[in-house]
Amino acid sequence: MAEKENGSRKAVKVVQTAGRENVYRVDDIKAESIFPVGNENTQYAKYFDGTSYLNLLSTEQTIIGNVTFEPGCRNHWHIHHAAKGGGQILLITAGRGWYQEWGKPAQMLRAGDVVNIPANVKHWHGAAKDSAFQHLAIEVPGEGTSNEWCEPVDEKEYMALHYTGSR
Repeated sequence: MAEKENGSRKAVKVVQTAGRENVYRVDDIKAESIFPVGNENTQYAKYFDGTSYLNLLSTEQTIIGNVTFEPGCRNHWHIHHAAKGGGQILLITAGRGWYQEWGKPAQMLRAGDVVNIPANVKHWHGAAKDSAFQHLAIEVPGEGTSNEWCEPVDEKEYMALHYTGSR
């Protein structure tokens, strides 16, 4: 059940499932998010496996998007190119998910985690297969910036990822 924190902010609902903890539903995130979730992310759907939702919170100075992923949804490998500066910062706000840089093991993500993604690093991020996930995506300003979308995350490798319940 959601509880009020300091009389104003609500915690996201958590569903306890046998053998798993911290399994989130998209409807709970939508109901409890402190930032509006937005509509289905049809503009970038071809770069995602599964359904995501996008609400651009800021398009001035720095682009900030609230991205919500249904369980199993993840974006394709991609690169935030920049000649100087650039990159991306993810502020995890709800659910459980994954982040992986090319050639490195995937890292489990939970609410409160921060991921600093340097420019020119191939990576992907998205929900755990059994839990919805939400993050604020902050595009770091830079010079000569562009995004390159690459191949989907390998399905077998994604399905082999397991939440351990600890770091």
